[in-house]
Amino acid sequence: MLVLTWKIFQCKLALKKQLISNTNNIMEPVIKINPGASKWDIRQRVWDYIEEKNLANFPRPVHNRIPNFKAANQACNRLAELQEFKSSQTVKVNPDSPQQQARFVTLEAQKTLLVPTPRLRSGLFNKITPPQGANKEQLRVCASSQGVKDFSVPVGLDAKVKVDLVVVGSVAVSEKGCRIGKGEGYADLEWAMMASMGAVNESTVVVTVVHDCQVVDIPEELIGSHDLTVDYILTPTRVIKTECKLPKPQGVIWTKLDAEKLEKIPILKKLRALEEQAGKDVTLGTASHAAEPGLQTNQPKRQPRRRPRRNTQQDTEGETSQESRREKKGEADQKPRQQPARARKDSRGSGRGDEEGEAGKVAKGRSRRVAREQGPEEGRGEATSQRKLPQSVTTVYLGGIPAGLRVSELKTALRERSAAPLRLTWQGAQHRAFLDYSDPQVADQALEALQGLSLNGHSLQAELAKSQRGHKRSGQRQKPSAAAKANASPPDAKSDAAKEADQ
Repeated sequence: MLVLTWKIFQCKLALKKQLISNTNNIMEPVIKINPGASKWDIRQRVWDYIEEKNLANFPRPVHNRIPNFKAANQACNRLAELQEFKSSQTVKVNPDSPQQQARFVTLEAQKTLLVPTPRLRSGLFNKITPPQGANKEQLRVCASSQGVKDFSVPVGLDAKVKVDLVVVGSVAVSEKGCRIGKGEGYADLEWAMMASMGAVNESTVVVTVVHDCQVVDIPEELIGSHDLTVDYILTPTRVIKTECKLPKPQGVIWTKLDAEKLEKIPILKKLRALEEQAGKDVTLGTASHAAEPGLQTNQPKRQPRRRPRRNTQQDTEGETSQESRREKKGEADQKPRQQPARARKDSRGSGRGDEEGEAGKVAKGRSRRVAREQGPEEGRGEATSQRKLPQSVTTVYLGGIPAGLRVSELKTALRERSAAPLRLTWQGAQHRAFLDYSDPQVADQALEALQGLSLNGHSLQAELAKSQRGHKRSGQRQKPSAAAKANASPPDAKSDAAKEADQ
């Protein structure tokens, strides 16, 4: 009897070792990643595949989200199998839907559960405090997004917390432990802040929960010093121990943040003040540096997609929907009312190059409009937004934009390809956008980077705009008749308009 029991134990142990192992030879990646692919390319491939194969639950579509994949509960239940989880006391789990079951498993195991505040708006994380003697149903409520709000107490930076295990969501992850999130950088920033306050270190175990199709080959050169890597991957069918060799971030890399980011995340300002008092270098980076691919520090500008669903144009710059409605009325309708339309746009700060009579109103309006139109790369302050673009500005036309694409998705794709413009004019209803660059050389580099760009399964067309308008808005409609009139206008009239604007 003892021999039989021993053999059964050995069999179970062998099966467990086979399950929790590097499974490179067990399953080939379903999604093939092309050589030279960027982070954005990989995200797009994964999102498109999940949508195409209908592998996700609500919310849909999964683009720009951590996918709430089907069988997520099954994958989360594997968390209880990990020895590192069994021996842990405090577990931090991200607040996304596909990890809700991981939060429940943590509470059910009577461990301390920490959940980050969404987008770090009101602090770093909350400690979930279930009612005394809570049953399973009550614990499930506590693990939900609403329960996280109702049954929690905030944990400050000065709290003496030691986190034993961290669970994060991912868009894509490799069996070597390289992870790609949705592009906003919050998981990386949460880890960096916990490392700065001494809550985690290099030995802290990081687990991600994903669908099997999200396990892909990610080139290690895409992973930066600020990127969080993972030690375990849990899927509905397997547990993968990555044996990752890349180091985890040791703290906040302040040069990858800018002042605008600190304004959006107040707790960052507090942490920076504490580190400055401790004598650490807390020099911030510039806005243009923060927009480099992979830094993922200015993404909160993508918040418009979280508003109630409405027109694609309304999801971005406010003026676009107005402009689109006028375009739909037709060229003939528009010409007789051209002057009043301009006057109305000027009062909103639309500011068309030669029509700046009411300079004060135009300056104020343009400041608000440019703040909406600018991508994350443009946090250069109000003074810059009130000035015209440089005379050397070169405009690139981007056509073939698929219906339903958000401007935030396009901005992220541009940053990933190092093609972030000075200004982006969005005309989603016409399936196009205009990108302003500082000079022809920068525009040529952007054109080269944008070749072969594909979003939501549609190839985009990038080329120099037909008309280079210098300081004028690149997003003005390309009407030959209007262009001809502009070219034919006497220089004296243009000069008078400029003088009037100066007055």
